[in-house]
Amino acid sequence: MTPFPDSPDVSMDGGAPAPLNPSVRPPVRRPSLKFMLVHPAHIIALGFGSGLSRLAPGTAGTLWAWAAYVVLARWLDTAQMGWLIAASLPIGWWACTVTANHMRVMDPGNIVWDEVAAFWIVLWLVMPTGFWGQIAAFALFRFFDAVKPGPVAWADELFHGFNARGGFGIMFDDLVAAFCTLLVIAFWRFA
Repeated sequence: MTPFPDSPDVSMDGGAPAPLNPSVRPPVRRPSLKFMLVHPAHIIALGFGSGLSRLAPGTAGTLWAWAAYVVLARWLDTAQMGWLIAASLPIGWWACTVTANHMRVMDPGNIVWDEVAAFWIVLWLVMPTGFWGQIAAFALFRFFDAVKPGPVAWADELFHGFNARGGFGIMFDDLVAAFCTLLVIAFWRFA
């Protein structure tokens, strides 16, 4: 029996044995497909499976965001895409908070909805642009998100914990990375 809403069965981290004391659950270090499918927040926070990547889940999540944006842009106009992105932020905050709590890890790398929502903002504001412009936006965003220079590092350290504050922190540093990406692109375009 899964003890939701507090935490999932630890066996969902890829087969780790159940603890001797069921009230003490170790963290889920590597979420599995089973873990993802147990709760809708997990599906969202893990980027519909892109966060399950064993190699660079943040990059996989950003690539998924890019592909999803290109597909969605065929059916949604700019305003509708803006509303979708606006809705993705509080939903992502909730999903990241719940999933981090269930994993018992603060800001786990497998949670990629922060990359998804932030990169959607970047694409929404740089479009229309060609493939090479999108590549540049992707590379800049991944640089700011992975290396965390200056303000991104500050944002990354600002909010921690297993509560709504921690979930906000998961999202916030990626939003700052998106802002830095857009700032560089703006300087590049208008310089």
